[in-house]
Amino acid sequence: MNPSMAFATVFTDELVRCGLREAVLAPGSRSAPLALALHDRAEAGRPRGSAPRGDPGAGPASRGDPGGRPPGPALRLHVRIDERSAAFLALGLAKASRRPVALVCTSGTAAAHFHPAVIEADESGVPLVVLTADRPPELRGTGANQTIDQLKLYGAAVRWFCEAGVPEARPGMAGYWRSLACHAWAMASGEAGGYPGPVHVNVPLRDPLVPDVGGDADGRAGDADAAAWPEPLVGRSDGSPWTSFAPPAAISPAAPPSRRYPAASTEHRCGSSSTDGPLMRWSGLEPARVEWTERGVVVCGDGDYACGPLLELAEAAGWPVLAEPSSNARRGPNALSAYGYLLDAPGFAAEHRPDVIVSAGRPGLSRGQLALLRGTPGPVPARHVVLAQGPGRWSDPARTATCVAADLRLAGPTPGPEIPSAWLASWKQADAAARHAADAVLDSASALSEPRLARDLAAALPDGALLWAASSLPVRDLDLHMAPRAGVRVLASRGASGIDGLVSSAIGAALAHQAAGGGPAVGILGDLAFLHDSPGLLLGPDEPRPDLCLLVVNNDGGGIFSDLEQAAFPGPFERVFGTPHGADISRLAGAARLPYARLERAEDLPQALAGRGLRVVEVRTERAAGAGLRAELRAAAAVAAVAAVAAPSLPARPASDGT
Repeated sequence: MNPSMAFATVFTDELVRCGLREAVLAPGSRSAPLALALHDRAEAGRPRGSAPRGDPGAGPASRGDPGGRPPGPALRLHVRIDERSAAFLALGLAKASRRPVALVCTSGTAAAHFHPAVIEADESGVPLVVLTADRPPELRGTGANQTIDQLKLYGAAVRWFCEAGVPEARPGMAGYWRSLACHAWAMASGEAGGYPGPVHVNVPLRDPLVPDVGGDADGRAGDADAAAWPEPLVGRSDGSPWTSFAPPAAISPAAPPSRRYPAASTEHRCGSSSTDGPLMRWSGLEPARVEWTERGVVVCGDGDYACGPLLELAEAAGWPVLAEPSSNARRGPNALSAYGYLLDAPGFAAEHRPDVIVSAGRPGLSRGQLALLRGTPGPVPARHVVLAQGPGRWSDPARTATCVAADLRLAGPTPGPEIPSAWLASWKQADAAARHAADAVLDSASALSEPRLARDLAAALPDGALLWAASSLPVRDLDLHMAPRAGVRVLASRGASGIDGLVSSAIGAALAHQAAGGGPAVGILGDLAFLHDSPGLLLGPDEPRPDLCLLVVNNDGGGIFSDLEQAAFPGPFERVFGTPHGADISRLAGAARLPYARLERAEDLPQALAGRGLRVVEVRTERAAGAGLRAELRAAAAVAAVAAVAAPSLPARPASDGT
């Protein structure tokens, strides 16, 4: 076995021992050893004759590890011809599975095409193990073909970078490769104590890049090749990783159910353990102690975190929950569905300035939400506790945080859910009124609008479904119109909020969701996002395919700009902001040999969603009409919200200093 193949085989085996279940490959020559090792492991883990679309979590023993290996879990391999689509596919897989995914490419600009997805993974805390094949050092800087400077290519966007070194046939290499794989896995997953995210291992490889002559019938190395190596290449005999990492102590115990917090409770702790998100695996920050006050709100921004304890805290405190769709916290009795309209209504916002804000995740989806965090109108909130996402990671877009904490304790007598709160009741009354007014506007329109599509889609999905929302208008329409509900997981690329790679991200998320036993998946995205990642539609005949309906809202351009200040400049607007393209979505779906349907009436949505496999459903809308409808919705909701709370003003509450 030559050194390049030995490295690839050993490194792949060790990643699988660490927990790798999904790998994404963009083909190339220099990465051939890694491609062959991944393919061998994936094929060996599947029963002969099976389709490559099953659960990657279990399977028969893999073959081809020099010297043999005990039975282990299966690996699922995905191949994409476009590196950018491959990277975002890996992002979707990792985001939905909460497990690192290996991402492999050849040398040169192929590695550069990974960069946008690496940035999104960094900002969102999505674990990726990026493996870029490279020329050996003696070929760099010589004008050699397909050679660029790949050292620290992604800069500060990765948690860790390593130049692996050229594989050599000498003692000590196997232990180094296995240790390196474990290090990369731990840094990506957060098992080393940091915040999960992407890592980059640059792998210089010398020829030969394919198995030596004399391997078995499938081109794999046999036992004789392993015996010729200067040391055993096998891993630990029990199948465990070469290096394990002791789990850091959780920052706090699991929060008890909310019913255990009586009205006279003197302390409520917002624990970090929950079944709906990963544990915070770090410590070092003491819980923030917040004295209860009636005028408090909980803001849940985008992210994958344990929101259950926050919802329990909100119930105990009598605070409304303002949850973005991709926080997956829009559920429970205190969650509001039309809070965005409330915050956009100056009269309501002025009367409902909170004394305490507790925020988690990455808030900032709407201007009204940012105004709330800034204290506009009025003074900055006296107390704004930001729950950190991990070591050195927290979101404070308004720069009003008074405290950053990994946990918090709500101290003092709290009303509990049994005792009505005038503050909470006022928010709920206004929310119900705004929701009713907005629904009346949507239901009165004859044409299917984008806001109605978002509202009806969120309500129509069955429990166990996955909804991937594009970062522009779709997720904002959901934010304004999605009713509180459990049972549906909403994901979005809100780290860097780009429109790139959304087709592939949705496919990856659906594949991981369904491999774990989840139900159907829907991706709602605009026409520009769909066109931007059209290569993501091109799947080879052997590639795993999800049960995913791609719902494309086609307004022939960038619809979000019609609601922004740029729309006030009609001269250049269409060309430089509206960007009409006239593309035929049906023909694009046909080019990828995907089923296509067009949805024109709201009542036909359930039928349009029905089906199996990867498919495209188009909804055509008009940008100008959409902008007018959204203005009408804001006005109607604002009037209804203010009227609903036109009774005597809420009593002012002095803000606590929280000490």
